[in-house]
Amino acid sequence: MSLNYIRNFYEGCLRPPTVIGQFHTLFFGSVRMFFLGVLGFAVYGNEALHFSCDPDRRELNLFCYNQFRPITPQVFWALQLVSVLVPGAVFHLHAACRNIDQEVILQRPAFTVFYIISVLSRIILETVAFWLQSHLFGFQVHPVFRCNATSLDKHFNITKCMVPEHFEKTIFLSAMYTFTAITVLLCVAEVFEILCRRLGYFSSS
Repeated sequence: MSLNYIRNFYEGCLRPPTVIGQFHTLFFGSVRMFFLGVLGFAVYGNEALHFSCDPDRRELNLFCYNQFRPITPQVFWALQLVSVLVPGAVFHLHAACRNIDQEVILQRPAFTVFYIISVLSRIILETVAFWLQSHLFGFQVHPVFRCNATSLDKHFNITKCMVPEHFEKTIFLSAMYTFTAITVLLCVAEVFEILCRRLGYFSSS
């Protein structure tokens, strides 16, 4: 019986009960994760090594880089992806434990409500992540970062630091904002698809 639970959970995560949900899984799983895993490492992988300030001293570079990046973008976006996966994973785990097939989820009002709640939770998490990203990283990476290094050494005061590959990072930031917006729109469209199915505007097949 435990193998059946695992199979239902696996199928639920890979093949949600809605068409838009399946497209969201494809978009989320393949395109977004590939973009972050491959291109994100290429753009941000050696950023700390190439981040240099004036004067170019190791302790000053590290101090200002920690000020420039309170959290590295790769870690932030990885946490965002994991957190957005949690509501759907919890729902499909519950459905698997109840031995509910994906084909009949939207035929049961209670499970339909729970599934909509999981979709709305994804929307909220994506919106919060969008706001946090804008607060932490902004919408543009400037070539020069002004670091307040007074607490490190009184002689440094405001120090100019060079940000490597700032244009590529700006493009990557815009892409991640776009991915977040697309997934929010897909989640909203998925809610409308569920409501249309419940109202009988088109069949669940």
